[in-house]
Amino acid sequence: MTGPFRPDTDERFDAVLAALYAHPYKIHRPLEQRVPFVFASPHSGRLYPAGFVAKSRLDPLALRRSEDAYADALFGDVVELGAPLIAARFPRAFLDANRAQSELDVSMFDGALGVKTDPPNARVQAGLGVIPRIVRDGAEIYRARLDPRDAEQRLTRLHAPYHAALARLVDETRRRFGVAIVIDCHSMPSAAAVPDIVLGDRYGAAAAPLVTGRAEAALAASGFGVARNTPYAGGYTTHLYGRREAHVHALQIEVNRALYLDEERIELTSAFPAVRARLAKALAHLATIDLDMLGRAPVVAHAAE
Repeated sequence: MTGPFRPDTDERFDAVLAALYAHPYKIHRPLEQRVPFVFASPHSGRLYPAGFVAKSRLDPLALRRSEDAYADALFGDVVELGAPLIAARFPRAFLDANRAQSELDVSMFDGALGVKTDPPNARVQAGLGVIPRIVRDGAEIYRARLDPRDAEQRLTRLHAPYHAALARLVDETRRRFGVAIVIDCHSMPSAAAVPDIVLGDRYGAAAAPLVTGRAEAALAASGFGVARNTPYAGGYTTHLYGRREAHVHALQIEVNRALYLDEERIELTSAFPAVRARLAKALAHLATIDLDMLGRAPVVAHAAE
């Protein structure tokens, strides 16, 4: 178990890191939750600790290649629909909240890790574990191996609090409405063969066909080209929260960055407001889904907000 973070004695202290450990995420709440949706943005964090940047062989702009840049802003209108939105404040290159805590590359550290690790899967072997070795374009992040304590600090102070908060939102929503639908908000690099939007429901395991089908129809009606599960079928978040038998559905939405972002400069383009409005219209239609057709658990009166 990690002791309290002490900025007066911890040699790794910097102001941004302290701020992230104090507030790893931000929840944007409506005055009243009116729909059974919870939106999550695990990759839009853009606060980079100075010590992390100093340890990296990449410049700050290159480190940002891993961000789902401004995905939290792109989906921000959902609060007006009456749904909460939780957004990680830490950057994906520092810690990936859409990976399990055990997805660690032990070769990145200069000693034994004091946390559980699993045999490396394809993501970890590719350098995209919970503590990434590379950014999305394949460039190596670090100059040297990391202190094993770095893994424990990031997992306990960033990953665990983010998912504890998201789990509370999901539980509150399910108790209030009898069902909860988690929308995991992402953006994807543009490519010639990539559509405007990819929906990932783990091939139906994480969300009922009614949820995915209604999302696809709503997005298509707003002018987006939509694909399902290719090339993104959903990650750790959809796997963890998509429990159809428990009346919790999880759907990943990947938005093509070329629609709203200058990918080289990582700056919003003039198209952003229109894309955000089209997306908000589609999500408003999705939010009118017939809950009785999904099946619902007993509703708990006066559920917590």
